[in-house]
Amino acid sequence: MAQGKLKVKSKLPAGAKSKKNKAKAGKAVTKRPNAPVKSKSAAERNKMKTNVSKMVNAAAEQQLRALATTTPQLSEAQKRVAAAPTAPAPAK
Repeated sequence: MAQGKLKVKSKLPAGAKSKKNKAKAGKAVTKRPNAPVKSKSAAERNKMKTNVSKMVNAAAEQQLRALATTTPQLSEAQKRVAAAPTAPAPAK
């Protein structure tokens, strides 16, 4: 069972001024006007490297796919080995 009085909300007197919330205009983080300029060359260099490597990989893959589809599946030596009789497996 609750002990004590209930809290009653009180009203401000008629002459009292209420606080106004200040509206924040602008960004939360401001940039310094004299900040050093970041170089974009490193980012551009990395993008170019990735693009070049993608192009090289795509070209190599295309060449390998063309080579794999145009050449016969087995060479002559592989055909002879496949046609040769195999020894029977030893009985256990």
